[in-house]
Amino acid sequence: MIDLRRLGYNEQVVDIEGDYLLGRIVAVHRELYKVICNSGERDAVLKASIYHHGEAGEIFPTVGDFVLIDYNASGSSRIVKTLERKSYFSRKDPDVGRGEQVVAANFDYVFILMSLNHDFNLKRLERYLAASWQSGGIPVVVLTKADLTPNYEDLVKQVADTAIGVEVIVISSKTGFGLENLNKFIQPGKTIVCLGSSGVGKSSLVNALLGADCMKTSGIREEDSKGHHTTTHRQLLFLENGAMLIDTPGMRELGMWDITTGLGETFVDIEGLIQQCKFSDCTHHNEPGCAINEALINGDLLPTRWQSYLKLQKEAAYSANKALYFQRVKEKAKSNAKFIKQKKQARNKDQYNKGDF
Repeated sequence: MIDLRRLGYNEQVVDIEGDYLLGRIVAVHRELYKVICNSGERDAVLKASIYHHGEAGEIFPTVGDFVLIDYNASGSSRIVKTLERKSYFSRKDPDVGRGEQVVAANFDYVFILMSLNHDFNLKRLERYLAASWQSGGIPVVVLTKADLTPNYEDLVKQVADTAIGVEVIVISSKTGFGLENLNKFIQPGKTIVCLGSSGVGKSSLVNALLGADCMKTSGIREEDSKGHHTTTHRQLLFLENGAMLIDTPGMRELGMWDITTGLGETFVDIEGLIQQCKFSDCTHHNEPGCAINEALINGDLLPTRWQSYLKLQKEAAYSANKALYFQRVKEKAKSNAKFIKQKKQARNKDQYNKGDF
């Protein structure tokens, strides 16, 4: 039995069968994984018979996952099982345009980074909020580059009105302004994942939290005050106080996977109004007693926010149907693979009984 509390495991101990070790994925480089366990950091690969050819369809691990490994002191260890996740962040795979890509797992807080200058985009923020709530983590909006935007009070109010019930923190990684307000989340055993588009200052924040220039950052372009994004792979970093931070590359595509639950949390004000409608099947067009229409007329609900909700709701429904389709395809592929394996075993057994081998 191994105590993994310092690595963020939410149970005190884990019962392990056989000689496997329990570890956590700290980096992914294509097909090679970095795993930290009680024997230190090890290179590891997936056990092909389980992850690629297994009948059960083991979940492929990502950064932050807790896994069981078949330890090898002289070479790469083999990952034999991915443990159940308490939270994970996923999106549509940007490379193949279909299927789900899990980019981080087992985190407590989601730091949504958005700069106060050129990257300021409330529509993008709504998308990140929906995905963050869906993930199982608690979102925290971190507005960066305060040193480049001296008069940001109105922008903070816009964010607060959009991210209802979510804490909003203004910082400058360059000057250190506001960083102390993040301490309530950065606690021993807690894991934070940083999300945000390219150039919002994620690497600068990571360096500020680590107190060292371990993450490569590039300079600010004078013509537009934008930094170049430099994170090239997902990794889990350990802070001095025992907290952990998952850094992810900038999103090339903001297409979302299933965010049905996250949508309700993001637009909790609209969900509340819908519950007040006179008819449960209200379409929010011309029905009497429609709380949405009343809020739009009296100014309690902005038309832009209502349109954002409708747009994301439509996308969420499409993504949910797509997720169900690919799940069925995956299950059918597993069933076919199992059938082929059984037929092959039966044929080999028959050949053996006949002596034809």
